Order: sequence, then structure tokens, then C-alpha cells
Amino acid sequence: MKIRAGVVTISDKGYAGEREDVSGSLMVELLAQMGIEVAQRTIVPDEPEQIQRVLVDWADREDLDLVLTTGGTGLTPRDRTPEATRAVIDREVPGLAEVLRFEGYRQTPMAVISRGVAGLRGQTLIINLPGSPKAVRDGLRILAPILPHAVQMARGIDTEHHPHGEAHHA
Repeated sequence: MKIRAGVVTISDKGYAGEREDVSGSLMVELLAQMGIEVAQRTIVPDEPEQIQRVLVDWADREDLDLVLTTGGTGLTPRDRTPEATRAVIDREVPGLAEVLRFEGYRQTPMAVISRGVAGLRGQTLIINLPGSPKAVRDGLRILAPILPHAVQMARGIDTEHHPHGEAHHA
């Protein structure tokens, strides 16, 4: 199954053209290396309404399997990505956000400050990553073995549980 993804960079400075979108570009490159098609990409400011609009549009109208965000997960007053994401998802998938923080902590203690969330809107899996290239690289390394099966389950494909976590392929 080919996974179709969207990448949203949340950055006031990036949106204003004052900073290059290094994290978003890296995310697109790493997803392509994983065999995931990046069908949509955009950059929005740290405005919850604009973040929500993109997430809803890509899940409901573009029918993407996966939407990854980068940025807006920290502690500054403008970091509102988790709140915007929670407002549009139907169900949280807390284990994904937890493993990103837990495994990220092994690389840098600051990973625990990320407030990123993960969840489903319909059959679209949405995951927040921090806005640094290092966090994107580490996060996608952590998610790589999980994403294919998670997307299949979200789509209702091959939902049988198999020993040792191996999916059965007919």
C-alpha cells in the first residue's frame, strides 16, 4: 500500500519568508526515502485556525493517509500546534507522541518539552513533530517501523493481530 502524506510546517518566521523551512524540506526528503509519497506540503503561521484548516482539508478532502506537522510544539506562547491538532482529531493515539518523547529523550533531555500529539481524523493519521531538523530526523527514524502498520490499521486494511507484531499479507 502506497502511503500518501502531507507535510505542514508551522512557523511564523517561515511563513513570513524570514527563515528557510529546513525542517519541512528534511521531512519531505526523509519520507521519500521511506517510500512515502508527499502529496501535499505547506507552511502556515502559528495560528490555530490556519493549522486546523489545513489538517481538516487534507484529511477530509485530500484523503491523505498521513499528515505530519513540524513546529509549534514547544512552550512559547505562540506554540499552539497540539491544541489545533486536538481540536480536529476524532481519537488520540497517545503512544506515538509518547514514544517520540521517550526515544527523543535518549538523544536530548529537551525532547520531553515537546507537547506534540498524535491522533486520527477519520482515517488520516496526524502526528506533531518539533520544529528542529534534529527532531524531524530522530522522529522519523523512530516512526519508520511503525507508520506502515499504523496507516494500514487506520484505513481498516489487514486489521488482524498476528504474533510478534507481524502483519499477514495475503
